[in-house]
Amino acid sequence: MTRVGERDLEGMDQAGLAAADRAELVEAARECTFLFTDDEGWPAGVTMSHLFHEGVFWLTAVRGRAHVTAAERNPRVGLVISNLGTGLPGRRMVRIRGRATVHRDRPTLDAVLPLLARRLQPRDPDRMLRLLDSPRRVLIRVEPVSYPQTHDSRRIAGDGRGGPARTSSVDPRRE
Repeated sequence: MTRVGERDLEGMDQAGLAAADRAELVEAARECTFLFTDDEGWPAGVTMSHLFHEGVFWLTAVRGRAHVTAAERNPRVGLVISNLGTGLPGRRMVRIRGRATVHRDRPTLDAVLPLLARRLQPRDPDRMLRLLDSPRRVLIRVEPVSYPQTHDSRRIAGDGRGGPARTSSVDPRRE
């Protein structure tokens, strides 16, 4: 029996991202694609910085932007995160289904914006905080509902590019 990556790339069940690797990816990646439905019903997405803190994703934007009004209109949103630009080996991806809540209240902004500022600009978080803390600033809280699609090329023979075969003893379906 041949493994995926030795003859083809069709049956990808074995290439799921293990839970620990998913957590590593979410922490290492600085950006995600925020997915929503626009006001005409079309799928849409924007690339945004994110913070994963205490089990939820936090993103920030400005009131009135299309993705903010979309999240207010329909809280069912998605995120896609890849390891591009992280230095993590292989090609990794996770798609997240979530429920969004838009926050404008001062206590939430005061609690989360400093965390985002430290993540986005660790060398000078105070300067970043001054940029973020603007009059129309909102936070989008995304609570994960499920992780319907993940991918880890390290679980595919030849890293999914036809190179030498590698094996992994971790089965992501057991996580």
